[in-house]
Amino acid sequence: MATVISPVADVCRSAKRAARKLATLDATVKDAALEAIATGLEERLEEILAANERDMQAGREAQIGEALLDRLRLDGARIAGIARAVRQIAALPDPVGEVIDGRRLPNGLDLRKVRVPLGVVAVVYEARPNVTIDATALCLKSGNAIVLRGSSAASNSNATLAQIASESAVVAGLPEGCVSLLGGGREELAELATQKDSVDLIIPRGGEGLKDALQAVATVPVIYAASGNCHVYVDASAEPDQAEAIVLNAKTQRPGVCNAAETLLIHEALAGEFVPRVVRSLTAAGVVVRADERTRALVASADGPASDGLVPDELERTPGPALEAAAEEDWATEYLSLTLAVRVVDSLQQAIEHIARYGSGHSEAIVTRDTRAARAFQLGVDAACVYVNASTRFTDGGEFGMGAEIGNSTQKLHARGPIGLRELCTTKYLVEGDGQVRA
Repeated sequence: MATVISPVADVCRSAKRAARKLATLDATVKDAALEAIATGLEERLEEILAANERDMQAGREAQIGEALLDRLRLDGARIAGIARAVRQIAALPDPVGEVIDGRRLPNGLDLRKVRVPLGVVAVVYEARPNVTIDATALCLKSGNAIVLRGSSAASNSNATLAQIASESAVVAGLPEGCVSLLGGGREELAELATQKDSVDLIIPRGGEGLKDALQAVATVPVIYAASGNCHVYVDASAEPDQAEAIVLNAKTQRPGVCNAAETLLIHEALAGEFVPRVVRSLTAAGVVVRADERTRALVASADGPASDGLVPDELERTPGPALEAAAEEDWATEYLSLTLAVRVVDSLQQAIEHIARYGSGHSEAIVTRDTRAARAFQLGVDAACVYVNASTRFTDGGEFGMGAEIGNSTQKLHARGPIGLRELCTTKYLVEGDGQVRA
């Protein structure tokens, strides 16, 4: 089990020293370190699973809920996936030194704008032990030292994973202190958030409580990988089969993650046909539907077949499922569970206005066959990722070809959407001359 080093300031200073060396290393050295980490995960699988089971047992005893237990859970397949992501990151082009812009100025100076590492990145996260490795791989590949601060719910898993990553990286030639793990509570978190002389960026990955805690004290720059109150809007022209499949995937494929849909909006022109159908499918999948009055009325008045294969006159009619009434707070809630708010809207514009009022700027989707409606949605919705005829579940660094991600930024400065290698870099101007002086 990894040794938790303290005090916080010492860890951050050690990371700063490591970052200076990391910034100068060739890509081949960093890639070899990532391969060593991936191999270490595979070779020490049983050790990881044993540590994770201790966390899972504690979580079950604390009754943290199925959504959090799913985030916390590791198994052979998930570890294999994490190792595979590390290798995918290693195979990506090194962003360090990439020339973004270059030109010769009228005075003869040659100017290049290049990517360089940020330095020390601190990642604060809740019960997601996979973040320990995903964040480490992304930071090391982009030439940054990383300070990890996970939650107590995953303390055993994080300690084991951080130890494997740190030991493997150092043996492969990276400097001591390039990967560090912090423990402690709110006081240590507050201390980390004020290490502006050593830490260049903090990325919190968790709920609104974590975000609020950092906003109250942070003097270090923060990119918030914030909550995902995501919507699927089914337009008047949507193809019902496609719309149903997208809604079910966005809500049920993995409900406890930030890119899962939390609200379904349906155009009134399609609602009479689509609402009873999609509600039946959702409830059959175990989803609790919290609906507005129009949705409830459509479901209550709609009868459906009790079995397939009958002609209409022979159908045995069954009432639609009873629905919970949606309250105002339901439209603004990130459930992270099998609960979905459903509303019928009068128009595309009303859907856009609903999203503007309640959305968190994460991922929003429209299902439509109308290219003008699709374009209006793309232009009108203010979010990091906007989808046309696809599930919100694709907002992910791995799905976007980044290998993995540290989180999904809903901010607009520097990084927005999945935080990958380039988002972990800043820029530097390299200017070369031949004796020029300014008049």
